[in-house]
Amino acid sequence: MRCWMAFVVLLLAGCAPEFAMTGDARVTPLIGDEMLTARDGTQLPLRRWEAEGKPRAVIVALHGMSDYSNAFDMPGKVWAKQGITTLAYDQRGFGRNPAPGVWAGAETMRADLNDAVAAARTHYPGVPVYALGESMGGAVVLTALGSANPPSVDGAILVAPAVWSRGDMPVLYRTALFLGAHLLPGMVLSNSAAGRVVKITPSDNIPMLIALGKDPLFQKRTSTGTLYGLVNLMDEARTAPDAIKAAPPILFLYGANDQIIPAKPTEAVVAGLGPKAMVRKYDHGWHMLLRDLEGEQVAKDVGDWVLAQKP
Repeated sequence: MRCWMAFVVLLLAGCAPEFAMTGDARVTPLIGDEMLTARDGTQLPLRRWEAEGKPRAVIVALHGMSDYSNAFDMPGKVWAKQGITTLAYDQRGFGRNPAPGVWAGAETMRADLNDAVAAARTHYPGVPVYALGESMGGAVVLTALGSANPPSVDGAILVAPAVWSRGDMPVLYRTALFLGAHLLPGMVLSNSAAGRVVKITPSDNIPMLIALGKDPLFQKRTSTGTLYGLVNLMDEARTAPDAIKAAPPILFLYGANDQIIPAKPTEAVVAGLGPKAMVRKYDHGWHMLLRDLEGEQVAKDVGDWVLAQKP
């Protein structure tokens, strides 16, 4: 995310904030074979990794920026062996959804999380349900926990959540974001071009990064309208710990080598959560913890923590 922001600083360009609107329909959230039906009738592409044997828990997993449900292919297989079913959907504006690149808005993203959790409880009656969010997805989960209508989960896992707020950014970044999002509509930013401006390494798993570069569903271009929405979400996530009233068990994971989300805001959120969260810092971890070279161990740690909870 810092590379994109640096690119904005250099270009002072962007587009007016654009937000997807939810439909007017009201239906019961439902898990299908390949789709999650949200309360407004929207169908979100869904991937499932079913537990081996009777499921002991269900993880509803939310991917990060530019990504999609495939982010959980490796950890989903690990959790399946531990007896945990994983449900991962493409968040609106990402993956196989229509209108890729259009920011849905934080409220809609949180509503989709609540719908996914409710649908999971219906589909797997009596099985504990956990919400897991990675990066942007972590910000969605974190802010949902602090909202007036938190998801009905038995626990939450925050994996390198996006908590880099405006207050943590240099003034130039904040100024460029505002100008780009409000004055010069129509421009989108190439993530690869931004990466040439500021060298950022999201993971030590280079073959995985190369594969993402070739994956047509992994977004390579980002509008400043979407960046503006993302930063709004990160602003909320930065202060969310203060808003969490009755927290479920929380597991907070981050890597010592994270070059996407700076250490200062991450550690401030950890401090804000205090005893509400169990925290694990991985000395050899980067931003994409679940897909790093040590990602399988991180996934096993998550599964062990989930199974150790007493809903």
